[in-house]
Amino acid sequence: MQQPLDPQEIPPGCPAHGNVQMYGPSFGADPEGHYEQLRAFGPSAPVDIAPDVQTELVTSYDAALYVLQNPASFVRDSRRWNALNEGRVPADSPALPMMGYRPNALFSDGAAHARLRQAVTDSLATVNEHQLIRQTQQSANYLISQFSSEPRGQAELMAEYAQPLPLLVFSDLFGCPPEIGDRVIAGISGIFEGTPGADEVLGGALTELIALKRRRPAADLTTRLMQHSAQLSDEEVLHQLVTLLSGGTAPLTAAIGTSSALYLGEDWQIGLPVEDAVSQTLWNYAPIANYAAHYPTHDVELGGRVVRANDPILISFAAANTDPKLTQHREQLSAKAHLAFGAGPHACPAKDPAFMIAVTAVETLLNRLPDVEMRVPFKTLTWAPSPWSRSLVTLPIRFTPRLLPQAAESATSRVGQASPQQPSASPQVGPSRTAGAAPQPKGGLFSRFIAWTRGE
Repeated sequence: MQQPLDPQEIPPGCPAHGNVQMYGPSFGADPEGHYEQLRAFGPSAPVDIAPDVQTELVTSYDAALYVLQNPASFVRDSRRWNALNEGRVPADSPALPMMGYRPNALFSDGAAHARLRQAVTDSLATVNEHQLIRQTQQSANYLISQFSSEPRGQAELMAEYAQPLPLLVFSDLFGCPPEIGDRVIAGISGIFEGTPGADEVLGGALTELIALKRRRPAADLTTRLMQHSAQLSDEEVLHQLVTLLSGGTAPLTAAIGTSSALYLGEDWQIGLPVEDAVSQTLWNYAPIANYAAHYPTHDVELGGRVVRANDPILISFAAANTDPKLTQHREQLSAKAHLAFGAGPHACPAKDPAFMIAVTAVETLLNRLPDVEMRVPFKTLTWAPSPWSRSLVTLPIRFTPRLLPQAAESATSRVGQASPQQPSASPQVGPSRTAGAAPQPKGGLFSRFIAWTRGE
């Protein structure tokens, strides 16, 4: 892109005014415009990912693959970060929770990474596909039951559906008892919202969960991690669970919300399956937009720009997926060639379950509320101003109010009986009641969900 010659015509945030700012309302309102500016530099560009936090951002699809698939030259251990070690990163920077080192697979390399990742991937591989669909349907049915009888026939889908649904699914997968599940959800939600003390709440809840599974192992993800041949310590198990929560729930919230909005939008072609809406979301609205900090082990050149050893390089999955050089022949690529789940040794280990959860969530919404529609056009929806994720702030919907049957399940009937091709056709087991027929049980979100599944 040719830069304007008259300084008065240079837009704010353009390189002439310093690094492009990848945060705040201006970025949130027009991320694509920022990516277009950055492409003027070549395959990567200097940005401020947060106030006083400079990084190199890769916007090219080919360059992103080069970095992601070259672990010998680009490592993930952020303890190498020059600016952090030199005291140039503000102690309260919002970049630190995203980029600061944690002892998990995401921030490790080599043999240490292989050991932790193998434990995670093997444990995830034991999750039954039918059970996962069943768990997602249960969570979706519960949440829909809470707003479907609203007399006005309106709801805010992000807060009432897309955000809590992954939290319920993960708490179930982890094998949380109701009270611990409540605190897990409160803790991880508080971390995303910046609530003081949320780290301690989440850590305490997961510590109790791990101790419980030591005493009483069960057929859940937590127990499988603990029993894996990698012999993870309790602290290592805790950090892998946190990674699964943070790396799974927020991106799924974004994917469910955006996919629902696309499917309900005025430009959607009637008759296309929900899978297409989810795929389009992953290509054009990557839920994890800019992330995956890498640290060169030596000075490297990216398209004529030199990045010093141990200076962070972030991957713009959003910009790479919409790289003009790629989109010209994207029809020839596999539908899964997008980088929304990353690539290389650190690619998301749960991409297939994540896709399945998103599709099931949208399908269940459409099946339970067949006349649901958005109250505003898709193009007027507001996006969160975060550089890290691409997520809608709100998604207002309307529908015909209805009383949905209780989707109660006994503890033994949770294991998958539903067909993935017919996610809403399976019979509901247990006592039935209509939404609002009984007072809400006490406790947090997960306690109320478990009580609802038991017909209490």
